[in-house]
Amino acid sequence: MSKNWKTYKLSEVTTKIGSGATPRGGKEAYKDSGTSLIRSQNILDFKFTTDGLAFIDDTQASKLNNVTIEENDVLLNITGDSVARVCSVPKEFLPARVNQHVAILRADNESLDSNYLKYSLLEISYKNLLLTLASAGATRNALTKSMIEDFELFLPSISEQKAIANILSAIDDKIENNLAINNTLEDMAMALYKHWFVDFGPFQDGAFVESELELIPEGWEVKRVKDFGTVVCGKTPLKKKPEYYEYDDYPFIKIPDMHGNVWVLNTNEYISEKGNESQIKKLLPAESINVSCIATVGLVTMNINPSHTNQQINSIVPSNIEFRYYLYLTMINLKETFLNEASGGSATLNMNTSTFSNVELINPNHEVISNFHKDVSPLFDNIKNNQIENETLTKLRDTLLPKLISGEVRLKEFQEQVENII
Repeated sequence: MSKNWKTYKLSEVTTKIGSGATPRGGKEAYKDSGTSLIRSQNILDFKFTTDGLAFIDDTQASKLNNVTIEENDVLLNITGDSVARVCSVPKEFLPARVNQHVAILRADNESLDSNYLKYSLLEISYKNLLLTLASAGATRNALTKSMIEDFELFLPSISEQKAIANILSAIDDKIENNLAINNTLEDMAMALYKHWFVDFGPFQDGAFVESELELIPEGWEVKRVKDFGTVVCGKTPLKKKPEYYEYDDYPFIKIPDMHGNVWVLNTNEYISEKGNESQIKKLLPAESINVSCIATVGLVTMNINPSHTNQQINSIVPSNIEFRYYLYLTMINLKETFLNEASGGSATLNMNTSTFSNVELINPNHEVISNFHKDVSPLFDNIKNNQIENETLTKLRDTLLPKLISGEVRLKEFQEQVENII
């Protein structure tokens, strides 16, 4: 380890450490546009998300001027289950403020680089220290300002910090670029789907007939979900049987694994071959379509490997591979239908397997389905490849991060490997 590394308290290498407040006025305080109000749900490790992003007007924003986010500030969640999550905010969401659950950390840029600060707090040993501090003697996880100010980092020179942060940022930038490309590819696939199967653009010169749903091109039919393949409702293997979970033989898909994914590559939980054998007729072949039907309704993914799901998910195993992407996009397009079917006057949304299986959808003729599959398959293949590349990049970043932040290895040992990948 280099002799020039030194230990500093955060208070010694930052120009600001502070959290904000929730605007008064309840829901009335929030607007459809204006100044972004960053809350804990917007902060994921390595990533800022706009899910649930709130806005406040100029009057409310002026009351929080002391917690204005500047470009390159690092945000740290300081309360609740999301405590110690860290990210920075893309400049397109500035100006912005934070509420009381989020702290702004501003590096002094002379002894501490802002990106290096972000990656340091994301490094597992530092994160575990923050989590330990947050849980000490409190009924609710919380990091106080004094805890943050006294938190110590072991730092190299500012030039080495920048070099380390730059290579980690390059990996993250490549990940984000692939995600942006995938969003565009999925939008292209959905635009083509709607042109063909909602607006019937290519078929306007032909005859149309009445159907149970709407006017449809002659020769097409209305069928039910179950007519396109086998519908499988997932099941959870017995938790009291540890042998069902002791090996990572099969991905076990649950709703959190579905968020933001076209293809499910990895899951938070896996089951063993014994777990698989306990689930008769529940194993899904690769490239089945998975639809969340309880609580969070209407998420749609495809599994990249043979997988199981829990009982909150119904899946379709297509009887013809050419149905795959048509079904995937149709399931997304039917979200409002699924939400209506799942409401049923209950506090918890629940669309049972029978209801899901009998949802009606248009069945185009075979030639149309075949041509559509050929047109969109390259889009979904590219999405899959980008997701796989991101998995490789994420593993590389997560391998490099603790080694570089601790000073265990020097950047030049990995420089060529990283440059070849990105």
